[in-house]
Amino acid sequence: MQYIDNIIFVILLGIGIGYFTYNIKKAIRNVKLGKPSNRNDRKDERWKNMLLKAFGQQKMFKRPIPALLHLVVYLGFIIINIEVIEIIIDGIFGTHRVLHPLGKFYNFLIGAFEFLAALVIVAVVIFWIRRNVLKLLRFQNPEMKGWPKKDANIILYFEMVLMSAFLIMNAADYKLQLLKYGHYYFKEGIVGGFPISSYLISFLPDNVQSLVMIERGAWWFHIIGILIFLNYLYFSKHLHILLAFPNTYYAKLPPLGKIDNLESVKKEVQLMMDPNADPYAAPPEDAGEPERFGAKDIFDLEWVYLLNAYTCTECGRCTDVCPANQTGKKLSPRKIMMDVRDRMEEVGKNIDKNGKFVDDGKSLLDYISKEELWACTTCNACVEECPVENDPMDVIIQVRRYLVMEESAAPSELNMMFTNIENNGAPWQYSQMDRLNWKDE
Repeated sequence: MQYIDNIIFVILLGIGIGYFTYNIKKAIRNVKLGKPSNRNDRKDERWKNMLLKAFGQQKMFKRPIPALLHLVVYLGFIIINIEVIEIIIDGIFGTHRVLHPLGKFYNFLIGAFEFLAALVIVAVVIFWIRRNVLKLLRFQNPEMKGWPKKDANIILYFEMVLMSAFLIMNAADYKLQLLKYGHYYFKEGIVGGFPISSYLISFLPDNVQSLVMIERGAWWFHIIGILIFLNYLYFSKHLHILLAFPNTYYAKLPPLGKIDNLESVKKEVQLMMDPNADPYAAPPEDAGEPERFGAKDIFDLEWVYLLNAYTCTECGRCTDVCPANQTGKKLSPRKIMMDVRDRMEEVGKNIDKNGKFVDDGKSLLDYISKEELWACTTCNACVEECPVENDPMDVIIQVRRYLVMEESAAPSELNMMFTNIENNGAPWQYSQMDRLNWKDE
């Protein structure tokens, strides 16, 4: 019977890890649909940025209370799951608390895990209240209706149930040790520290068979729940748990407000300024199709921005500080990131179905309205606020470039400015001479 349990465990572990690997490969493929991006410079700064922003969660602490709660959940998720190593070893080889020879250090670890588990439950309850009872404004935007709201709550329920299963498992184990039953009994005495679960044993039955069923049930529930949670990440905003690290490493470094010139336009200007250049020369035969100005679809964005979309935490801090959104405009930087992700997922499903991408006649403009695009003031507040270093502003700029330079679809006010610059050398409707009339006064 023991061997059957081990075989079932290995099969479930293989399926869980295999399916997770399959989905991560799809995510990598989807990110690679973007254009190349050179973000391998200034490596020391990039490592520092990743350590501070992803590991240290530096930007979160602009809002101390939610930052501390998030840190508790984050540390709980990372540290408590160290015990998964022991669970996997026990599951494969049929052992029980195989790491107990670590002695007092092992007891300290289990005790620390229990304290963290209790803190995680408290933090998760507070997060649930903030979202569903207090209904903080930034969680009530139109883009947060439907699945995004359900997704956020599902994760909170997951965390609560997994931590509860961990504590119940330990409580049953502790009581079985006290009763000196079977392999739960160790000659060294009580194995593991149970500062929280020890308070639960009074709620458990005294019958050893029932206790074993509770302990084994909670053990299986805990490990299967972790595997389900692992595979749920790909379909959830919580993929940022993994992607925050590469995302912060490849983030744009200071000066953050710098807007890159289009290389194709730069070449044309250089050609115009070169007195030795032949303006009538034909392009080289191997030049290929000219590159599109700006971005119409995800293929026109650098892959870094597609990684941004998968890493978006949907926390809404970007939207919360956006001056356009604050004044009632339709723009929400969070929605921009979510739209890029939705379009990327749609393209990925297209590739899965057809073996390659088949033009579906859609683009980012089917997700992002012109009203949203032109509401952006390019103030960079969203980029400054994002805890994982996403850059929705640059996505907006790239799509606006496409509208202006490929579709000539700029708003009438901008078209008037362009005409004035072309005719008068300035945005105003005054000639160069008229603009100097003030000196005569």
